[in-house]
Amino acid sequence: MPSLPASGVDRRLFLSSVLGAAAAVAGLSGCAESSAATGSKGASAAPLADKVPAGTSLKIASYQNVQQLQFKLAKLPELPFTVSSWLNIGAGPDVINAFRAKSLDLANNAGIPPIQAHYQGFDAKIVAINVTRKPNYVFATKPGSDIRTVADFRDKKLAFSQGQAQGVVLLRALKKAGLKYDDVKLVPLTSNQFLTALQSGQVDIAPLSNNQSPAYLKQYESKGARTITTDVVDLLNLLWAPVSVLNDSAKAAAVAAYIPQWAQGQVWQYENPDTWNEEFYVKTQNLTLPQARSITALANKPLFPPSWAEAIKWEQETADLLAEGGFVKEFKVDSLFDHRFEGIAARSVPAEYRK
Repeated sequence: MPSLPASGVDRRLFLSSVLGAAAAVAGLSGCAESSAATGSKGASAAPLADKVPAGTSLKIASYQNVQQLQFKLAKLPELPFTVSSWLNIGAGPDVINAFRAKSLDLANNAGIPPIQAHYQGFDAKIVAINVTRKPNYVFATKPGSDIRTVADFRDKKLAFSQGQAQGVVLLRALKKAGLKYDDVKLVPLTSNQFLTALQSGQVDIAPLSNNQSPAYLKQYESKGARTITTDVVDLLNLLWAPVSVLNDSAKAAAVAAYIPQWAQGQVWQYENPDTWNEEFYVKTQNLTLPQARSITALANKPLFPPSWAEAIKWEQETADLLAEGGFVKEFKVDSLFDHRFEGIAARSVPAEYRK
């Protein structure tokens, strides 16, 4: 794996090693310097079509088949287009690679992957926003650790994925605790490597999602592992798509038709926790019912803002935080949002789910 950044070493060298480890397939190392000028040139401003043309299809990401299960259990209407493939991918770097390969048209991620894509010179835009108000992540320690607070992270090895939500949650937690980047050792990994890194002692700390931590503690709590909770949130859960997809009027209409069901599926899941616990966590994730209930107790109420003003502000703060550490170049995030889709999700759900 890439070597760790030492104090005083140019962090752009560290960035190159991170990209080499996490996204070598995409050949991204030469893209970073040109991305600031790339922006979102060529993005369409044409009004969205009222109807999806016959024969239109989309390739949509559905990590762990969540979308299909939501739609099935909620008994939502049939989509007015063909989903030619549901891709079981969720990690930001994987999504960006799939976008580049044209094997994916639409994905559900946190706020940081669109920033990372921009830095790498890839044009994509956000088309829907769900605001999360409660933390989705905890910090898990390796077995046998004496770490109990974020302040104890000093001089420790921390699993860090700069292209994923876990990365920005870690950076925000460090900033809130008054720790600088050089006070810790950031180990470049992708989130699907975090559990193995914790188990092997490769890292001292890794951010785990609320639905990962119960299984980890079940296996390692007796060996001295624990989780550290904070009030740090990753505000944005979003849909985004390549500009090339959104410039296709038929595909853009299909994206607009998909957004209401994406929002309604999340509302259904929130309103039916008992069914979701059984059908998803127990039957597909092999968790016990008590574990499932502990996860849904922490679930965020889905909130779909009619205005994206808060989301843009948050995204700018995130980009600035990454720029502070030399992980990306400064830029204005407004170019990441396709405002033709603003408000579609909010109009598709009851008033209590509008922000």
